[in-house]
Amino acid sequence: MRLIDDQNNQLGVLSLDAALRIANEKGLDLVEVAPQASPPVCRLMDYGRYKFETIKREKDQRRKQNVTKLKEMKLRPKVAEHDFQTKFKGLKQFLEAGEKVKVTIMFRGREMVHQEIGRRILERVADNAKQFAVIERQPLLEGKNLFMILAPSRQGSAQSTAQDSAQAAPQGAAQAAGRGASRESASNA
Repeated sequence: MRLIDDQNNQLGVLSLDAALRIANEKGLDLVEVAPQASPPVCRLMDYGRYKFETIKREKDQRRKQNVTKLKEMKLRPKVAEHDFQTKFKGLKQFLEAGEKVKVTIMFRGREMVHQEIGRRILERVADNAKQFAVIERQPLLEGKNLFMILAPSRQGSAQSTAQDSAQAAPQGAAQAAGRGASRESASNA
């Protein structure tokens, strides 16, 4: 077998007994790296340390992965206007946070006959969210649920934060001006 030491130096082609003797002298493990090669390749290494470093590397890679979560908003075909607005605010927050959202319309009983109502609700959600989201999956009926998946649009989230800051500045100035006017009227009285 071909033997490689712990400093990546090739020690040449040796017998198994000679390789094991060298491994015992150095206090290392003899690990077969390429068994299908001719002759097989073995390496001298501290196998416990190697396994530890491999596991540690995998954990670091998993930690660095960007995992996008799929949030879900459930609506009914008979959703009231205020309830729709409340649900839409939550949906907007999820999308601005960079998470995907699955919007589900749940049908019960005879509501299945009027699937177009559910489709109109999903179209309304998509129209209201088109500034900061894109449709990743078109409305699809699965059992008694009609769902659509929205993903945040990169340009939309940047535009919405710019618009929010632009709207906040004039409102803050108007409030400050309003406080100043109320102080003046109080001092004149």
